[in-house]
Amino acid sequence: MKSDMKPTPIKSTSKTLSPAIKNILANYENENAGVKANLVRILNHGALAGTGRMVILPVDQGFEHGPARSFAVNPESYDPHYHYQLAIDSGCNAYAAPLGPLQAGADTFAGQIPTILKFNSANSLASKNNDANQAVTASIQDALQLGCSAVGFTIYPGSDAQFDMFEEVRDMIRQAKDVGLASVVWSYARGNGLSKDGETAMDVIAYAAHMACLLGAHIVKVKLPTAHLEQKEAKKVFEDQKIPIATQADRVREVVRSCFNGRRLVVFSGGATKGEDSVFEDARDIHAGGGNGSIIGRNSFQRPRPQALEMLGKIMDIYRA
Repeated sequence: MKSDMKPTPIKSTSKTLSPAIKNILANYENENAGVKANLVRILNHGALAGTGRMVILPVDQGFEHGPARSFAVNPESYDPHYHYQLAIDSGCNAYAAPLGPLQAGADTFAGQIPTILKFNSANSLASKNNDANQAVTASIQDALQLGCSAVGFTIYPGSDAQFDMFEEVRDMIRQAKDVGLASVVWSYARGNGLSKDGETAMDVIAYAAHMACLLGAHIVKVKLPTAHLEQKEAKKVFEDQKIPIATQADRVREVVRSCFNGRRLVVFSGGATKGEDSVFEDARDIHAGGGNGSIIGRNSFQRPRPQALEMLGKIMDIYRA
């Protein structure tokens, strides 16, 4: 007997790809399905899902600066679970951290937010006689076991150790691609070849961002540049070609242009803790300059949780505008 019952429609919970995300993925022409799927997981998560913009919570400061300097101002933040929950509740696209903090919350927060395993780290106890470098502190196997969407790696263009770091990040990106993981490169100009002002100079930051793209990064993280021009030869080109760098939005635009004319995702560091007005102004300038977003650590977790959630929410409103 033929049944008159009609099948119950299945309601899909999947998110379709927005035009913004489709345009971004089209720029990664040589990537496999796994890498693109993990980029989608990051871009399609949280309050900015589908916009092509990102806010990522990075917490590697305990390694870089020590626990007291990083967390004592907000004692709850000594607990890795605090950072997982802050990233989830604020609607961040992803949470980035070294191996130990991700392991500490891996079961409790499994699948609730895309994670990025920070692959190398420095520390403030290292001898000042050595030029800037970092130690590799994790592996691709760690990232897979933790269910990460991406791996992250810092390079220091300008350091005497830069060439070894380039080879290390090359290997990391190759290994990550082989298993379908995306790669995020922190490209921080630093070393004996640069003045202190040169570490955030317009020409140097654009150069550092471009190097990360050349090495195969899917997402590039750099500091916001100043109007200072460090290299004599570069300064002449900026002046002869009348490249606009007077405003912070102009400078963001030049960094984006240096990332394969906007074909690579680029996010900007929040830097040291500062007033909320400055944080919001940075976000407005990043948005106006065509950057893809912010990666904000100390400016979020060093504030009390209610203030951090309110601040992150306002930043996301800026990027949604």
